[in-house]
Amino acid sequence: MNAPIRTTSGTAIVSLVFGVLCWISVPFVGAVIAVICGHAARGEIRRAPPGSVEGDGMAVAGLVLGYVHLALCLLVIMILFLFLGGLAFFAHWH
Repeated sequence: MNAPIRTTSGTAIVSLVFGVLCWISVPFVGAVIAVICGHAARGEIRRAPPGSVEGDGMAVAGLVLGYVHLALCLLVIMILFLFLGGLAFFAHWH
């Protein structure tokens, strides 16, 4: 009796790699790629026969890294707009 062949999802690996890269060298684009590939990998793993495709942990890690990075980017943009808006408001009234 042969053991089933187990493979690791390539999309999960890409998600994890870009999840790490978005913090190092490819800020916004890397996070978007990590999130898209993470969701694709989790779907691929769910649709595969049980136990045949691994990598769910890598996909989740890529998703977490990507989403946290996107949230921080959004927060920085909001702070920047509030700061610049406040400067414009005070410059106009003084």
